[in-house]
Amino acid sequence: MQKKYVDFIQENGGVIVHQEPWGLRSLAYPIQKKTTGLYWVLEYQAPSDLNARLTVQLNRDEQVMRHMITRLDKYAVEYNAKRRAGIQQNAIQKEFDNLNA
Repeated sequence: MQKKYVDFIQENGGVIVHQEPWGLRSLAYPIQKKTTGLYWVLEYQAPSDLNARLTVQLNRDEQVMRHMITRLDKYAVEYNAKRRAGIQQNAIQKEFDNLNA
């Protein structure tokens, strides 16, 4: 299902910046008698009219219980880039430490 929306964004002139599957999580409240759901964060850059078309696609998909599309300001984009770089650097450092141990 994730690939379907990544392809949709790319076919309509968008660029995927980052995607992060959060996995199975408990919902804050039951939705359609379900208490858990798969969470997935997708950061992309695209023309503004793509959001309306993506919302239509997400609403039509019966597997999607809820979705939220937000616009990031320049500070949020910068913060996300720094956070991703820090996570990658920490992973490299842990791997290096494991090799030397």
